[in-house]
Amino acid sequence: MKTYLTFALAAVLLSSCSDDDKVTPQPEGPEYYIPTSAAMDQMFDNSLASITQNAQFDAEDGITFTSDAGTSLFIPSNCLTLNGDLVSGEVDLEFIEFYERGAMATSNKPLMGVKPNGDKAALQTGGQFYIQAFQNGEPLIMDCLSSMTVPADLTNGIENDMTLWTGNMNENGDLEWNEDQPDPDGAGEQEGVFPDIDSYYVNFNDFGWTNVDRFWSDPRPKTTLQVQVPAGFGFENSAIYLSYDGEPNLLAKLDVFDDQANIFSEHYGQIPIGLEMHIIFITEDNGEYRYATQGVTVQANDLYVIDIDDTTTGSLNELEAEIEALP
Repeated sequence: MKTYLTFALAAVLLSSCSDDDKVTPQPEGPEYYIPTSAAMDQMFDNSLASITQNAQFDAEDGITFTSDAGTSLFIPSNCLTLNGDLVSGEVDLEFIEFYERGAMATSNKPLMGVKPNGDKAALQTGGQFYIQAFQNGEPLIMDCLSSMTVPADLTNGIENDMTLWTGNMNENGDLEWNEDQPDPDGAGEQEGVFPDIDSYYVNFNDFGWTNVDRFWSDPRPKTTLQVQVPAGFGFENSAIYLSYDGEPNLLAKLDVFDDQANIFSEHYGQIPIGLEMHIIFITEDNGEYRYATQGVTVQANDLYVIDIDDTTTGSLNELEAEIEALP
């Protein structure tokens, strides 16, 4: 069911919050469309499907697959199992790759790494990947060490401290990343990222989400921040991303929402004071993206406001182009 909300109602909802919430009431104005969470999820799923690459191979032969961007994936022969049994015959491969923030935003695949204390912080990527093999629609298990060669020029050159990360969906349906820990007693080839002159050599032994990453770092003092969105929007039908100026291979996301104040927040205190960045608001509007970008220079404990008048609608390609054009 489609829902519309007028600015007059928005003003009533927002003004009912306490002064402590620092809510700025919206002025009266025309009605606007409020999407369902299902519509939002479908929009992200469609974006992901549009960049999914497919191949077929014989499990007994393995595969060397070269992606559209030039990354090479190698899965050895006799490597795949189902219910503990070695798989033979034709299997289907799905492969997704991200290197830039535009496609990450339109597919809701930001780069948030989990720190040892459980906090989350932005990651800088040398390549974010989803890899999975299927037979007759059943997902298979990788029972060996597979590898990738990722060209470093896809992400502006080699960074020698990149490591291997594994992605998992959390309870909110968001992808979060955990750094793989090498086995100190392992023999032979090991999982991990091995930077070379112009490529990252990656060894891994699980299907799913795999990332060549490192925590982004900045020596400046850190702060929290908040972003208020129009009434009717929240965690389930909109998203707030942070694009750091000068970092095209990084996309952070605000993962906490206060539905009383209509505010997304970064509550870990990981944002550098003085950082120049762009806030990206994304939602769905009758099959299109509705979005806004707002350039800011971070000050301590800032509250930023996204007004519905700041937003525009557009296609996936239009939104990605706008994000890629950010500094």
